Amino acid sequence: MRASLSIPLSNPLRVARLSCLLLAGTAFPAFAAPVSTVADTTSTTSTKSPTEAQQISQDEEIVVRARRRDQMQVSSGGQLGALGNKKGLDVPFNIRSYNSSLILNQQSQTLGEVLENDPTVRTTYGYGNFSEMFVIRGFAVNGDDVSINGLYGITPRQLVSPELYDQVQVLNGASAFLNGAAPSGSAIGGNINLLFKHATNAPLTRLTGDYTSSAMGGGSIDVGRRFGQDKDFGVRLNVAGKSGEDAVTDEYRHSTTLGADFDWHDRDNRTRITMDIDYENQGVDGGRPAIFLGSAVTAVPRPVAPSHNFGQRWAYNDLNYVFGMLNAEHDLTKNITLYGAFGALTSNEKGNYSNPTVTDPATGAGTAGAMYVPYDQTNESTRAGVRAHFRTGFIRHEINAGGSGLWEDSAAAYAMALTPGATNIYNTPQFSAPAETFVGGVLNDPQSTNRTRLYSLFFSDTMSFFHDRVALTGGFRYQNMLIKGYAYSKTGQGAMNNHYDQDAITPVVGLVIHPTRRTSLYFNRIEGLSQGPTASGNVVNLGEIFPPYKSTQYEVGAKYDTGRFSAALAVYEISQPNAYSVALGNTGQFAFREDGLQRNRGIELTLNGEILPGLRFNGGGTVIQADLRHTANGLQDGNTAIGVPNYTINGNLEYDLPFLKGATVVGRVVNTGKQWVNTANTLHIPVWTRFDLAGRYTFVTHHTPVTLRFGVDNLANTRYWSSAFNGYLMQGMPRTFKFSFTTDL
Repeated sequence: MRASLSIPLSNPLRVARLSCLLLAGTAFPAFAAPVSTVADTTSTTSTKSPTEAQQISQDEEIVVRARRRDQMQVSSGGQLGALGNKKGLDVPFNIRSYNSSLILNQQSQTLGEVLENDPTVRTTYGYGNFSEMFVIRGFAVNGDDVSINGLYGITPRQLVSPELYDQVQVLNGASAFLNGAAPSGSAIGGNINLLFKHATNAPLTRLTGDYTSSAMGGGSIDVGRRFGQDKDFGVRLNVAGKSGEDAVTDEYRHSTTLGADFDWHDRDNRTRITMDIDYENQGVDGGRPAIFLGSAVTAVPRPVAPSHNFGQRWAYNDLNYVFGMLNAEHDLTKNITLYGAFGALTSNEKGNYSNPTVTDPATGAGTAGAMYVPYDQTNESTRAGVRAHFRTGFIRHEINAGGSGLWEDSAAAYAMALTPGATNIYNTPQFSAPAETFVGGVLNDPQSTNRTRLYSLFFSDTMSFFHDRVALTGGFRYQNMLIKGYAYSKTGQGAMNNHYDQDAITPVVGLVIHPTRRTSLYFNRIEGLSQGPTASGNVVNLGEIFPPYKSTQYEVGAKYDTGRFSAALAVYEISQPNAYSVALGNTGQFAFREDGLQRNRGIELTLNGEILPGLRFNGGGTVIQADLRHTANGLQDGNTAIGVPNYTINGNLEYDLPFLKGATVVGRVVNTGKQWVNTANTLHIPVWTRFDLAGRYTFVTHHTPVTLRFGVDNLANTRYWSSAFNGYLMQGMPRTFKFSFTTDL
């Protein structure tokens, strides 16, 4: 079991001074042993024998070469749910994995900061809070629907600390067959999957200290060991924490993360077991929220000064999660593998939120209310199956069959202030939290408000022909969705006000053709799945329950992968249905119907890896056309969906300086196209571009490798609205300085 750990980081100025002192004490010896040339090294160690000096030089060369071999921070392929772990070149889907080296070198502090590297992903906030939500192919991926090792329901749902994870994987496209229905109904345009760190063959003891402007400090310890005659037992321990004021004025963040990861395999590696137990605490105090626009607003307000905070200092959230999983695999024969996984999460969240609603975009005047929300969750998730390989004549088969289950229980309450206070996003007054006079549920003991049960069975057969140059995948998943909602009550569990019990079958067809060993062409038809609606409002079919929404995707693409460099080009179309009320002739009556459609078409290009020796690129671009069709009375037919940029571009370039061994410079550009704020397409936020700059230097001091890192995000301190997804505005972060050091003992 994992114990709670409290890291005393409450004084940000003290933390900043301590981080600087530690960094100075570690960095000073570097100038006594530079790694640029052997001559420099020996000249500063004249008291040592030539053999000792030569050994130091060899150590430095080994460390620098090892670190540069570790620069492949993005790989093609990953965990594909029902299909297991696959190379990107061999599957009819577009999937990439960002590894722990990228997370460490870029000093990423949240999952959203890791995904800033991906040209197909954009990050925004959840509705009315500080949680991160992701947009892939124009559709949302809620924090509830981020998976760990293919299991839904066990990931911290608002903010994720990336220090625990070895890989962050991005799958572009629908995935109902691969992973099943997501618990909150998102993940229609893509999926995000995390993999825990585990011990490697090389012993690891890694210490990291970091500082982020304006006054946030922290650090981490990462220890890994293997034990036993055959190194069959592994332990990986991670402890990380940070606290202080970030680059937004009076916005304070804190986090504490603990991870204990164990793995075991037998001598023949036929049985493999992993167990992960983790704790995470995240919090935001006085956070800068998203901005809503009043119904009568006819213009988008200009962005505020980059570091200005238009939030209220009493607004906060505090998030606590205990989660983990047990995973086992056993090879019955060399061709048959049984596997199973079980994961669980328990959480306690609470926060008092206040989002400004702008009523005068010229002056920035508006109102801000208050809403206190306690939220508890208990989840269990499981998956089991069999994977078999065999031949029938000249055809090689890979059979995948199994099932999954998810049990999710949520308890919540709320308290709202019905009389908001006056505010201004440009010249923001601070006022006391308004009295929360409208209460739902029991604030100090939230009662059950939602119970979700998702059960599924899946089967697939991947048939390979012509010496594996052609692979055809066909399969299906049967999904049952049982969801119950309960009214807020002060006397215990409230009356059930929503009951949804529906099932669906989601098929998949995929084709991969390998013209050469390093290239592939692919096609897929796959579906997304989410809960269908229940007719509500003043309609003649009140209470009618609609089947689950099936979002259909068609995709064709091409890939190139040499192992050190990969490229992927994809063209896709995703159609998602929706429902609304329509008039029944001139009778004055209305009916609730599933008739609407959002159709997203796009092109994606991703490039990752080493272009030339010492020169690496990670990035690409997308073009998206997100059209609304069959809207109510045709009023918005042909309009563009809210918050979906018409294009996105990312470019991250790294260069190892040839004249200073161990030194690397990094530049990144993030460019996002126009986004509409309303469905009428009369309000939009403009194109925005952000530039980041960073560098790192690896050297050896006293036989100990040390890496120093320095980075600046939003180098030009550009002010911009970064997202309009769901119709609210999110301000881009101001210029932010990051400084860290890492030493491997």
